Amino acid sequence: MSDSNTTEFTNPSTFILLGIPGLEMAHVWISIPFCTMYAIAILGNITILIIVKIEPSLHGPMYYFLCMLAVTDLVLSTSILPKMLSIFWFNSREIKFSACLTQLYFIHCFSVMESGIFVAMAFDRYVAICDPLRHSTILTNSMVVKIGLALVLRGSMLILPFPFLAKQWPYCRTNIISHSYCEHIAVVKLACADIRISSYYSLSVAFCLIGLDFFFIAVSYIQILRAIFSLPRRDARLKTFGTCGSHLCVILAFYIPALFSFLTHRFGQNVPLHFHILIASMYLLVPPMLHPIIYGVRTKQIWDRLLRLFTHKGT
Repeated sequence: MSDSNTTEFTNPSTFILLGIPGLEMAHVWISIPFCTMYAIAILGNITILIIVKIEPSLHGPMYYFLCMLAVTDLVLSTSILPKMLSIFWFNSREIKFSACLTQLYFIHCFSVMESGIFVAMAFDRYVAICDPLRHSTILTNSMVVKIGLALVLRGSMLILPFPFLAKQWPYCRTNIISHSYCEHIAVVKLACADIRISSYYSLSVAFCLIGLDFFFIAVSYIQILRAIFSLPRRDARLKTFGTCGSHLCVILAFYIPALFSFLTHRFGQNVPLHFHILIASMYLLVPPMLHPIIYGVRTKQIWDRLLRLFTHKGT
């Protein structure tokens, strides 16, 4: 494969993923926390799905959105980690061109879906706290299904141009991707063509769509906080604020690393490459690991059902 790195080609049959350049000697050690996070994410999110399915009292909008988040997290983490571990453990750096575009699509598509799910969850909390009497009439099961379908369509359609445009560009310089997975800009930067369409479109999606999502979340939580501080009882304020605080931690754990990764790809020439790639990798692994822990521990109904499940098995 060394010859193919400099040979001219229009569409490479394979790309070469470098993993984390500069930290090759530490790949095996880096794989340990990554693999641990992935195992926790898989176990935790599957547990959330099972508990919500078997517990009738959890069949409500908040938990349906939580299940959507769990599925999204499972897809996101599984999209990158198996290939990443093959690089770290077996030095298996090759990835087929079509597989690279597929990975690229799934990563960005489900990231957009996850952002939309956070908006839906923020809206659910807003209605539950600010207008509780109308919660069951506004967020019916059919409405939750429609919201879920809208989020899937939004993510799949808006991200579809990413791999489509990437496939059109000629790649005649190199097929080496200085990354641990096929990130959109990291791939199209290898093209020997004017990639402004790809760059501008991805910027538009990031700032318009993700920015709009964050705006709606912020507005929802400002209204929620106003409602919380107007509650007469201090213990009620603390309980409601604790629940919303855990939601905010989950949201910030997703958006802050995502924004950092996005901006450093375009404007962070002075940021060390290995540091950027570590953050970009962790932003797809840390939130999927944190979500079931935070929601499982902070949500009393899920925690109680989990304890009953293990207690029943043990008796």
